[in-house]
Amino acid sequence: MSSLTVYDDTRPGQPEFSSHDAEAIAARLSPLNVRFERWTDVEPPARDAGQDVVLGVYRPYLDRLMGETGAGSADVISIDVNTPNRAALREKFLSEHIHSEDEVRFFVHGQGHFVLHVDGKVYDVGCTQGDLISVPTGIPHWFDAGETPDVVALRIFTHKEGWIADYTGDDIALRFPAQIA
Repeated sequence: MSSLTVYDDTRPGQPEFSSHDAEAIAARLSPLNVRFERWTDVEPPARDAGQDVVLGVYRPYLDRLMGETGAGSADVISIDVNTPNRAALREKFLSEHIHSEDEVRFFVHGQGHFVLHVDGKVYDVGCTQGDLISVPTGIPHWFDAGETPDVVALRIFTHKEGWIADYTGDDIALRFPAQIA
């Protein structure tokens, strides 16, 4: 289930706002220019479907999105308990960072949390199957799919080098662990 929990960045564990309503989540994130929407009218492919199949199923959505954003390519990433070096990969994603282009993800299967740090607030966005999130260029954030990840996601790029992380050096992610179900 999609979720959003908002905190003051000086008060971990004391939520100021919480919702599981997709429209309320989108409305709360919109002033940050964070795009959040649900693509629910498509039957997701099998969890083990190949990249070409997954991209084919979502092609109409991708074409629309890429036309709106100027993105040039998309691929599929799959992370689960069998992913080599998954602990190191998780650690890398858990450090607050920014990107030189929007980070756009669509959750085909599974779940994960994008945690944003903006203007003294921490926004823990729990994404699940059917959720699209676009984190704008320059917004500090981190990502967590938990110790036992299970996620298949579309990644949409303008330039693949644009999603290389530029770490902020802030240890805020240690104070605000994502609320993994």
